Amino acid sequence: MHRVSAMLRVTAFAGALLGVAGCQSTPPVEPPALNFGEAFTPIDAAAQNAAMARGVNVLGYDPLWKDASKARFTTDHFRIIKEAGFSNVRVVLQSFDFIDASGKLDPKWLATLDVMVKAALDQGLTVTLDEHDYELCGKDIDTCRTKLKAFWSQVAPHFKNASGRVLFEILNEPHEALTNALWNAELKDMLAIIRTTNPTRNVVIGAGHWNGLEDLPELELPDSDTHIIVSVHYYHPMAFTHQGASWVPAYTNKLGISWGSAADYALLNKELDVAKAWSVAHNRPIYLNEFGAYDKAAMADRATWDAAVARAAEARGFSWAYWQLDPDFVLYDFAKPGWVKPILDALIPPGK
Repeated sequence: MHRVSAMLRVTAFAGALLGVAGCQSTPPVEPPALNFGEAFTPIDAAAQNAAMARGVNVLGYDPLWKDASKARFTTDHFRIIKEAGFSNVRVVLQSFDFIDASGKLDPKWLATLDVMVKAALDQGLTVTLDEHDYELCGKDIDTCRTKLKAFWSQVAPHFKNASGRVLFEILNEPHEALTNALWNAELKDMLAIIRTTNPTRNVVIGAGHWNGLEDLPELELPDSDTHIIVSVHYYHPMAFTHQGASWVPAYTNKLGISWGSAADYALLNKELDVAKAWSVAHNRPIYLNEFGAYDKAAMADRATWDAAVARAAEARGFSWAYWQLDPDFVLYDFAKPGWVKPILDALIPPGK
């Protein structure tokens, strides 16, 4: 049975705020932020990136957000993650469905987020709040801009006093209609909103074109803002990492692709060297906050690739976060429950 009592209390609390007992016409009241147990103190971006070290993406596709009684993930999983050797979590937030026509975030959703952030901080984890509605943003710029502004206009002040171990990531994987030029303009606008209440909190920002490292030269960041960590995503070669993936038609029916030759390693190192060179030239730390091989690939090859990318990132001083805990690219099997050991051991070798 899932341990959801804490989340049920959140649901009850948020329900009261919403006035569900006959007062539904009353505008929702934002829940006060929890006492996160640690006052905000600015942290140097490079120092924070080094401390983040090894992480995992969590909560993006969990039923928790809509129905706590169906949650797979509970607050206790942050303890499990910490004890496995991870030091950061990237909390994948798809908030746009919880923003009403007036631009107000659902207080129940925000209260749920508060509980999760506090539980992660209590375990000593660094937490990145990642706005992840990239699919809509790749198609509808105007709606994306409106929703994104509404999100950060509420989330930034809500967490302004939270620990410096809470980072904000403006938007995951800008792409398609959200071109590099448009993204550079958009990120500056959103960063200005955040800086109104969080002038020295570290913010995670990636380049356009799916946060690809190839587009780092196109990324424009304000030189005067040193509290920025730059994200990159790495899934090369896609034919290997996305074999069998139903959402990528080119690879849906292509299975049995292996990885691990000398040429494979050489290409990996060459490509991550691109990100390293950019990092040094621009004095910006790098957070490799998505990489992974889809679970239709052979387990041994997945483990080989995951280990190679993690070690290559570490060798270059990048922090990282594996994609993802579940439900695909799976690292933790909620049905058992327990870790997928070959992948965990690839990411964090036993004893290290």
